[in-house]
Formats: sequence, C-alpha cells, structure tokens
Amino acid sequence: MNFQNNADYARSLDAQDELSSWKEEFLFPQHDGKSVLYFTGNSLGLQPKGVKDALILECNDWQKYGVEGHMHATNPWYSYHERFTEGASKLVGALPTEVVVMNQLTVNLQLLLTSFYRPSGKRIKILFENKPFPSDIYAFESQARIHGLKPEDVLVELQPRQGELTLRTEDILHKIEELGDTLATVCIGAVNYFTGQFFDLKKITEAAHKVGATAGFDLAHTAGNLPLQLHDWQVDFACWCSYKYLNSGPGGVAGAFIHEKHIKNPELPRLAGWWGHNKSSRFQMLPGFDPIPTAESWQLSNAPIFSMAAHKVALDMFTKVGMEKLRKKSIMLTAYLEFILKEIQQNTAQQLIVITPSEPEERGAQLSVIVEGRDRSIIIELAAHGVVADWREPNVIRLAPVPLYNSFEDIFNFGKIFSSLLKK
Repeated sequence: MNFQNNADYARSLDAQDELSSWKEEFLFPQHDGKSVLYFTGNSLGLQPKGVKDALILECNDWQKYGVEGHMHATNPWYSYHERFTEGASKLVGALPTEVVVMNQLTVNLQLLLTSFYRPSGKRIKILFENKPFPSDIYAFESQARIHGLKPEDVLVELQPRQGELTLRTEDILHKIEELGDTLATVCIGAVNYFTGQFFDLKKITEAAHKVGATAGFDLAHTAGNLPLQLHDWQVDFACWCSYKYLNSGPGGVAGAFIHEKHIKNPELPRLAGWWGHNKSSRFQMLPGFDPIPTAESWQLSNAPIFSMAAHKVALDMFTKVGMEKLRKKSIMLTAYLEFILKEIQQNTAQQLIVITPSEPEERGAQLSVIVEGRDRSIIIELAAHGVVADWREPNVIRLAPVPLYNSFEDIFNFGKIFSSLLKK
C-alpha cells in the first residue's frame, strides 16, 4: 500500500476505519491536558469505561447479599466463571468445553505442565523459543526439579541462525525432529514478548505430535492480538493472561485451554481442587476427586469476582467486534507504523532496526525496534512529550498499535515526536 507521512492522510485512514469509534470506550492517561499516545497495550491494556460500573455492581451486591450473593447477586458468584465460556472459546478458536477462565498466567502454565509434561525414560526435554518471557523458564525449571531432573538436562532453548534475531519455522521443525524421542513437551510463547514474532502453531503442533511429544503455548501476547484455532490445530494445552491486549486490568484473571481429547480422561494427572469437582456433588464435601468433564476440572478455587467483573466488560468487546475485524485493522496499523519508522530513519540518519518479522502472518500488533546508540533516556523523553512506549534492554523499544483504541493519526503523531527527538 502506498502510505503517506502526513496528518491529512492519517486522518483519512481513520475516517475509513469501521472500528474507529471503539477508541471512545477507553480511558486514556492524561498529559498536559490531553490523552497520551499509548503504545503499551502489549504490557497493560487501557481501562474500558464500563469497568468501574461493573465493579460497583459487585460491591453493591456484596453489601446487599453478603454470602447469599453466591446465588442471588445480579450475576451469581457461584457460576460466575461460566459467563466467560462463549467469549473465551471464540477468542482462541476452541470448543466451549475446552476453555476456562481462572487464576493468573503462570499459575495456569504450572497446572497445565503438571498434566502435560510427563517425562519418562529418555523422553525428558522441554523445547521453547529463544528468549522467552522469564516466568516461562522458571516454570520449566521447577517442573524439571519436581520430577527429580536437572534443568540443564531438560531445557532446550531454540536459537536463531548466526546474524539473525528471530527464528525460522523450518529450524523449529528440524529441532523437534532432531530431538525425536527425547522430546516430552514443546512449550512456546506463541508471540515472543521481546521480538513480537508470531510462530506457526499448527505446524509446530503437528511436528511435536509426530515425534510423540505434547504441544502447548503461552498466549500472553497472542490472545486478543491474533485469530487462533487451537481446537482445529490439535494443540494440547494453552494459557493466556487478560491484562495485555484483553484490557482487563493489572493482574487480571487468566485463561486456559485443554483440547477435548484430554478433558474427559480422568487418568490424566492434574492438581485437584474443589472447584474442579463434579458440580452435582461438590457441596457433599466427600473425599475422592470427581473431575468435571470439561476444562473446568483444572480449576482449584472459586472465582475471583472483582477481577472477573473487569474481564467480562473487556471480553464482551472482543465478542462484539470479532477477531477478524480487529486483525484486519491491526495489519494496517502495524504496517503504517513500520512505514513511519522507515521514514524517520531516512530523515534523521538514525539507525532503526525493526527486529519483528515484516511478513504480516509472522507478527501481531507489535514492532520491536533497535535504536542504535540510544539508551533508556529516549523513553523518558517520549514520556515527557506524552508518548507511552516500552523499553527493553539493551536498546529495544516495543511499540504496540492496538486496533481497539489506537488510530492512524496516533501513529503519525508519534512519528513526528519521535523524529524530532532523534534529531537532537
């Protein structure tokens, strides 16, 4: 597309954008009396305007009913988590029985690894992407130790080719084949938090199954960012948070997916809790865990209502808009940001290297940019001009143009500010 670097052109794109009005549904931090240019939705999404009323409703019901709110609240707390089944399943391309909203991301990852990382004999390896989010590594290390294994014997970190910063699909598939019957589990961050690279989950899952391994994914930077088809791709398990692209608040409740071929297997090891027990006999308080024959059986405890209230407001937005429309706009927004960055480099002589793949199918709403010769002070300067972006050591700015609340004019204005700072 022949993009242009001027305000009128950016506004013309916004005028054609069928999702432009959704920006009005969010609350923006303010800077000098104006809304900031917010590009950190990949770290913490903005607050939907409806969240405050949703929380007040639950507070009022708590005041009115006390414990009876579990059955008599406007949205009864006993079954509160069931309100998310339809939205969450559409979000990740799953059957309603395959998803559950619960806990936080790494808690869910640990629970799922307990079920799907089952080392036996020489089949002990866990394969993951280069530079995953550290919490994933900590989970892998702890799982190895739980099984009496040394992390250094278990963990296999994929490495890009010499001189490259991202991974090639063929190299991932080759490594899976190479590990063969020593590979127990592939567990990859579907979109790498640092580079913004989106991996081919279908091909990776097929390759893992071919050698007898399980395949799971951390969707922290993927859920609400890219369309997914976890059920059709035969993914064994996945988990995600809700506070990034899903705009559900700091530390918001997370989600989990378990493929239907596993959920009805009572022999599959899992950590049990009373909220995963058969609903019809849950309050008989008897020993002997009887798992619900859905993903709900991975629940340990009852629902965190206030966190879920915020999440419901945000998830309903995604259900109403649909991931296809969001993805269509996201591709355009991200491409326009890439164009603006190239314009900046040409006009400032500043070396900018976008390490996120340029192919739309290999990225979501994020560009990670190496800013040669600059340090963290550039982020501080941007903040002083009303731009909220993210810095990762040693020299990478992460920019996330989120389709629900970022506009093309936002990107143009960012480029104007960024360019002026780099010329200093």
